[in-house]
Amino acid sequence: MSQKQLKEAFISNLNGTSLLEISAGLSLPPLCLLCRGLLLILYYLHHGKPVSSRKYSLLLDFLVLVSPLVFSCTVLSPIIFLIPVVLAAFCAGIFSKIYSQTKREARAPFGQIVKEFQKACLDPECIPAITVFRVYVNVLTSISILAVDFPQYPRRYAKAETYGTGAMDLGVGAFIFGNALVCPEVRQKPHGTQPRFSSLARQVFSVWPLIALGVGRLLSVKSIEYHEHTSEYGVHWNFFFTLALVRLAASLLLAIFPKHKAWLVALAVAVLYQLLLSTTSLKMFILHGSDGRGSRLGFLDANREGLFSLFGYLAIYLASVQVGLWLLQRRSSVRGWLEALGGLALAMLVLWVLLQLCQACTEPVSRRTANLPFCTWVLAHCLLLLGFFVLTDLSLVFTKLLVKGSSVPCCWKVVQPPDSREKQGMEAERVGRQDKLSQLCLISAINKNQLLFFLLANVMTGAVNILIDTIHSKAAFTLCILHLYMFFNCLIMYILHARNIVLKFW
Repeated sequence: MSQKQLKEAFISNLNGTSLLEISAGLSLPPLCLLCRGLLLILYYLHHGKPVSSRKYSLLLDFLVLVSPLVFSCTVLSPIIFLIPVVLAAFCAGIFSKIYSQTKREARAPFGQIVKEFQKACLDPECIPAITVFRVYVNVLTSISILAVDFPQYPRRYAKAETYGTGAMDLGVGAFIFGNALVCPEVRQKPHGTQPRFSSLARQVFSVWPLIALGVGRLLSVKSIEYHEHTSEYGVHWNFFFTLALVRLAASLLLAIFPKHKAWLVALAVAVLYQLLLSTTSLKMFILHGSDGRGSRLGFLDANREGLFSLFGYLAIYLASVQVGLWLLQRRSSVRGWLEALGGLALAMLVLWVLLQLCQACTEPVSRRTANLPFCTWVLAHCLLLLGFFVLTDLSLVFTKLLVKGSSVPCCWKVVQPPDSREKQGMEAERVGRQDKLSQLCLISAINKNQLLFFLLANVMTGAVNILIDTIHSKAAFTLCILHLYMFFNCLIMYILHARNIVLKFW
């Protein structure tokens, strides 16, 4: 077999992993974020000022926010269930140290702090959990698209061939989910005077870079004979085309139907598509081609997975628009967000029950067809990760109340002091310091140029695969390559952010 055939076989005919293992993996990013925040608060407690060095800030962010994820999906994957326990214990130890030191300095009693916490007013214009969710989906995707070509990346995490729940299968759906959370339909004012089709017009203009990237990827992959998993999207199709068309189709539907009923439109699309899969020969066509033997003759046959899975991804996008609208409802207090967490938990429970019913009555989860179980699974796990990030943010807000004046980048700001009017001026100064500190945040840096980060990761993945025999790499070499690759990507974003450069002109 040629090197190209070896690499294609290496990522083909896989069956995924368990839902429990994926859930354990999803707990890692929020725990890393919590650990970083607690370390920054502890530093402030000891030194009376935030970390001021950009160099050390980048190093801390990379080592705490990114590096553990590289280890957890490679050499530490056999103990993936133990890693969250260790991280949680480490965070608990840091919090205990912070609390014991603040108590020694005769700060407010714990009960009073809890009351202040519940009454604390948060910045209603900024929901850090959405930003962090989108950035981490990008980071995890960037790690996986290169790591999957190394033997240290478990085959069960890679995309399943037909049925199954691989970690990378979830990544595709989560990317769609994250895009919908900040789409124009979610961000525009509910009582605005904009024409009904204004969002559609903006989407038509904004998706052309995705189409250009899709064409560029197609031409480059074919010209250098780069290995590809044909049953993923087809011969000519790729994820850039999927994302562009889903955004256009969703904007068209949301211009026709009320956007606050987006979940009903999503349910209708997903159920009708599943009925077609279950009652017609469509599923056999998608899985086995027009001749039943995997033929790829003609455009529709050659790209059947990419074209028909659009319906499933469209349903995920529309449902995610509903989630985005719900999250942006004005909640200015901690108590309001604690109630919102309960709402997220209830929605997750309903989706988990629905997932079990769908799999029992129809078929298992299939990313290849993007069937109803796949849509339900993606939404359930995305809400789980989003809920984890909201909980992390609230935990950091509570800890910041213990250490007055401390701040954490990409974390909720307490915009009104809970105790007295006299402290409002002091609070304003703290918010100003937080704004300055946000410039030293890797999450903010990646968030400013997310598409560039994803594109750079794809280009570097191709370069590494061309230059290195990834299949026969040793563990130490694999870890070095993955860390260098991620650090270079992060460094570029960090430099652009430090110079306030946003490479977006559409």
